[in-house]
Amino acid sequence: MKILQIDKNHPLLTDQLTAAGFMIEDDFSSTYAEICEKISVYDGIIIRSRIPIDQNLLENATQLKFIARVGSGMENIDCEFAKSKGIELINSPEGNRDSVAEHVLGMLLMLMHRLQIAASEVKNGIWRREENRGDELRGKTLGVIGYGVMGKAVARRLSGFGVKVIFYDIRPDLSDEFAEQVSLEDLKKEADILSIHLPETPETLHFVNEKMISEMQKDFYLVNTARGKNVNTKDLVNALTSGKIKGACLDVLEFEKPSFENLEIVNEDLNYLLNTDNVIVTPHIAGWTVQSKKMLAQVIVDKIKAKFQPN
Repeated sequence: MKILQIDKNHPLLTDQLTAAGFMIEDDFSSTYAEICEKISVYDGIIIRSRIPIDQNLLENATQLKFIARVGSGMENIDCEFAKSKGIELINSPEGNRDSVAEHVLGMLLMLMHRLQIAASEVKNGIWRREENRGDELRGKTLGVIGYGVMGKAVARRLSGFGVKVIFYDIRPDLSDEFAEQVSLEDLKKEADILSIHLPETPETLHFVNEKMISEMQKDFYLVNTARGKNVNTKDLVNALTSGKIKGACLDVLEFEKPSFENLEIVNEDLNYLLNTDNVIVTPHIAGWTVQSKKMLAQVIVDKIKAKFQPN
């Protein structure tokens, strides 16, 4: 099988697939139009986020058997059209779930214990103790929205901190030793912290909005390491200003480019998030560790070999 890889990944991906009998061609610079022109000769394509795999591209992919995304989200692929053509869809959330879970925990500790603020103050000669009194995780209730691979990993980490974990998911019967499945209404009543783990779909666009925020019984902390468009930024800013949201940990932003490489919009709401003490913002790196780079590639290799290993 001939496979086109259009984003750079850990070299083990190319090495192991080549050793298994696949032909791998790397192309990290061609434009969308150029990929469309050449895609017809490939049996598989390995991507991250550089180029969208839309209907137009797929109509040119006349012998494509699979699309493998090194990552979890699949919003840059027209999945329904791909499935209608019998193309297998592969992703690798198992590869960076531990990285995401640790990032969630790290951001919460940084925010709730005021670590970033206190450290910055001390470096500038300011020594304030009472003003930097922290808020403990222990005894709080974490509400997870979306109990897939990432949600489960976060529940496992936070449950070890004496946190009660509950979750909402559209799929039934997912409770385990780390978290209890509840209705969305019950989650809104109980949660002190809300952690978002949703894909980007029309149904999840602005899932966290003014209405949902107002229905949360408690003032709460918000964490989003999923997709920026899951949260309405203007409604988030209003809730931070009013105190309904006590603080936010954001690894993703509504205004990111589709490639996640930078921001495509800078506005008043974004500037508020970047300049207020009770918001932690990181550049879409929750799943971005030395270990996850290797694991993401390994998961993709294993899944391709399991399905398409040449005889």
